[in-house]
Amino acid sequence: MPELPEVETMARGIARDCTNRIVDRLEFVQIERRPMFVAPDRDTVACRVQGRRISSVRRLAKRIVLELDSQDSLVVEPRMTGLLVVTEPPTAEHRRIVWHFQREQGLSDSLEFWDRRGLGTLSLLTPEQMQELRYRLGPDALEITADEWLARLKKTERQIKVALLDQQLVAGIGNLYASEILHRSGISPLRVATRLTKNQINRLAEATSQILSDAIHYEGSTLNDGTYRNALNKDGSYQNHHRVYQRADLLCLTCRTDHIRRIVQAQRATFFCPKCQK
Repeated sequence: MPELPEVETMARGIARDCTNRIVDRLEFVQIERRPMFVAPDRDTVACRVQGRRISSVRRLAKRIVLELDSQDSLVVEPRMTGLLVVTEPPTAEHRRIVWHFQREQGLSDSLEFWDRRGLGTLSLLTPEQMQELRYRLGPDALEITADEWLARLKKTERQIKVALLDQQLVAGIGNLYASEILHRSGISPLRVATRLTKNQINRLAEATSQILSDAIHYEGSTLNDGTYRNALNKDGSYQNHHRVYQRADLLCLTCRTDHIRRIVQAQRATFFCPKCQK
């Protein structure tokens, strides 16, 4: 589930405890669960990380990047249920990776990656490989301009909701925030991307910036399954501000006359108001 706001919140949450810390040891926890993807392989990653200093922590699309003083980068992709925490994780049985640091007063001694479903990934990339990854991604959803939106959307005949999920078109938006952005924009999720007017694209650009920034302010959305938690293992609160997501059959909070509908697009649930988003 973690999308741009949740990943940005995790990156900010671990930066204080992890930046400029030396990794004493990288531990891959032995558990009887689905093994997560690690590249190039566990032994190589552990060897190349041991003794290295984490020079910075940042977000790239829906990934967290730990840059090392060796110029290599550890790239963590949480995917559906992955979390990075500097406190005790939600449960013991889904712990996957532990970064053990040299002890410093007032800071956590470790960073943990926890993943209930084991779909998250960890990759150790060289500077050249990082460049290749950036090239494969579209512009960041917090940075893309209205003109860039226009140029990119005119090249696809997909429905706009489906297009928003394409990380090569724009990076960082997932299923939840796509529905919220389109509702704020007053755009039907069924509208073909090439048929959006310039005014609609301007509204889309503004709504994207506003909603993602607001969601970061509230430290992301923790849904009913309780999976997403911030770096301190606490709930986000943007779910209290959702206008359409997971509100099927409830009265629209915007127009207060029609009800939220749920449809399926590209095997993903979409929520929208037929009146507000004609």
